[in-house]
Amino acid sequence: MILNLTPNFEPVGPNSIEFESFLFKGGEPHIKIKTELSDEDEVTITHRLNSFEDVGLMLLAIDALQRMGVEIINVFIPYFPAARQDRVMVPGEPLSVKVYANLLNNAGVNWVTVYDAHSEVTAAVLDRCTIIPNHTFIEKVLKDLSDDTLLISPDGGALKKIYKVSTYLGGREVVEGSKQRDVKTGKLKAFKVYADDLEGRDCIIVDDICDGGGTFMGLAEELKAKGAGKLYLAVSHGIFNRGFEDLSKTFETIYTTDSFRDIDEPGVVQIKLKDII
Repeated sequence: MILNLTPNFEPVGPNSIEFESFLFKGGEPHIKIKTELSDEDEVTITHRLNSFEDVGLMLLAIDALQRMGVEIINVFIPYFPAARQDRVMVPGEPLSVKVYANLLNNAGVNWVTVYDAHSEVTAAVLDRCTIIPNHTFIEKVLKDLSDDTLLISPDGGALKKIYKVSTYLGGREVVEGSKQRDVKTGKLKAFKVYADDLEGRDCIIVDDICDGGGTFMGLAEELKAKGAGKLYLAVSHGIFNRGFEDLSKTFETIYTTDSFRDIDEPGVVQIKLKDII
């Protein structure tokens, strides 16, 4: 049985559990499961976790189901919160991804499924976890592009994953990129593309998350300086907190999934998770 907590987001199938949820005046989320359940039922909860309020609602749903006797509860979290905070860079900071993981581990869920986790740390801090890779997403994207489009890795952190994508696609050519980030200020600099001449070939930058987009704008300048043709961007989780104006001027098309939010923007193609997992 399926409990989709995010309205109009059904990545693994339609709701089979009726519920109602709301916020109390004090800001606390609340949920009431209206479908009768028993210990023979297995439930999968899906939710977009865009805030701590969303996390709270999911944890309350888990508790409510357990109190109804449901013993097997799985959760599908497409975008795992704080996955980028997977190490302590500066003294005084938390290991945020482990904080979120501990909440789920302590909630007693049977299994957690995450879509295209930022790093291997997410799976390491969750007790029972499956990571769905971005392979079918990129495969679907590339059907729109020319056969000799290059895969571009934006930085060292993306290298392992992009070569796995390349292998899945039969050995698609990869060009590596890099950047430097000031760990204290977060500012980006020193973008590089490790190719002598791209000879007008189209390029698609592949990564898991687009937040502000600074990484991709900086890398795009370097790609053009190396003679790249048309530029495309494919990110599994589209946050896009700075909007699309600058990105749309640089990239022919931006591809993403509906893992984080729904997007209806010119030049953006959103692929639904239910069509690729």
